[in-house]
Amino acid sequence: MTNNTHAPSSCCSTSTPNPAAARNGRETLLETGVNDDMTTCPVMVGTPVNTKAAEAVGLYRDHEGERYHFCCAGCGPAFDSDPAKYAANMA
Repeated sequence: MTNNTHAPSSCCSTSTPNPAAARNGRETLLETGVNDDMTTCPVMVGTPVNTKAAEAVGLYRDHEGERYHFCCAGCGPAFDSDPAKYAANMA
């Protein structure tokens, strides 16, 4: 009997031991630095997002008068599938 534990997968593949290698050297919004323009992703709860960087590349959605920023391209379509559910994560 084996006791294999697997880390939950994410749309950003941040659970990879070497995320830079998994992205083939591409920068993500997790690596843009920390400043006053930070928020968290409503899909990947707790993942930091630089709002200016997210807006520059279109990683955001507006829902019921609020703007939500995403940590990666996979989070936008997930948010679109159930905006109220993901907006509640930010409350």
